[in-house]
Amino acid sequence: MTNKAEMLAEASELLFLEAFYLDAQQWDEWLELFTEDCEYWMPAWKDEHEVTEDPQRELSLIYYSGRFGLEDRVWRIRSGQSIASKPLPRTSHAVNNIMVSDLTEDSMTVRSTWQSNCFFHKTNKSEIFYGDYEHKLRKTADGWKICRKYVVLKNDYIPTMLDVYNV
Repeated sequence: MTNKAEMLAEASELLFLEAFYLDAQQWDEWLELFTEDCEYWMPAWKDEHEVTEDPQRELSLIYYSGRFGLEDRVWRIRSGQSIASKPLPRTSHAVNNIMVSDLTEDSMTVRSTWQSNCFFHKTNKSEIFYGDYEHKLRKTADGWKICRKYVVLKNDYIPTMLDVYNV
């Protein structure tokens, strides 16, 4: 029998750690939270109440089909080849309302809400992004890892650039 309280504590710590690494711009540590075969997906909205359902055939705000895509994104951020990310904004993520389901000894689904406060140096403005997360976690030899991150951005009028560190 899986202890739901322990799983919730472990899942919460992983989500808080992910937020911390993003805010601290600790890219290597952030990437290590993901499995090699992970999926990172933030669908676009079809209308006011429905998001896209297929990242292969419909528009997505962000989509990576493996950790290699996240690694490439981090490389672009670090190298300065992402002009929109220079200088990087300061961010502060809050993850709340964490719930676990589909518990087994080596996997779980974690749903939560999130908010990210971002300060953009170029415009001297702050923006707030918020929405829902669904993380699928897998137990590995190195501990729990994210094998799928699904992000629903609730305020999808995007006044500036949007990247993995904003959500």
